[in-house]
Amino acid sequence: MSARLAALVLFGASAFGTGAQAEPIHNPLAVFSGLDKITGRIISFEVAINETVQFGALQLTPRVCNTRPATEAPNTTAFVEVYEINFQGERKRLFEGWMFAASPGLHGVEHPVYDVWLTNCKGGAEPRPPVNIGEQPPQKPPPRRNAR
Repeated sequence: MSARLAALVLFGASAFGTGAQAEPIHNPLAVFSGLDKITGRIISFEVAINETVQFGALQLTPRVCNTRPATEAPNTTAFVEVYEINFQGERKRLFEGWMFAASPGLHGVEHPVYDVWLTNCKGGAEPRPPVNIGEQPPQKPPPRRNAR
């Protein structure tokens, strides 16, 4: 009886779940916008994954930048580490976590002088559908010849 109940629960969870989602697209570049509150200047800058860039007194290092295929709802996310460098050259961690391009206020970096938020990811290729070994690709029909 318990095996039937477990099977029913598993079937119900799979039948009424949110559906299958495609694998995220892993991108080599994260795109950020940064606001310098002193000058009022906003700039956009790209950072390669696992590279560190300095924006004012902040150092940003994106570790992952994911997007979704065009067939799904947009969901651009990045895991980012942000450190503040003080006048003595010491690093203080300000932020370590996920940023969401669709909700910049949710997990953006707010600093007394600088704000930084994720805007996009670039350079990823859409995942390709799997190919079954031994399966022949569909062939085009031979061209039709006009009868004279």
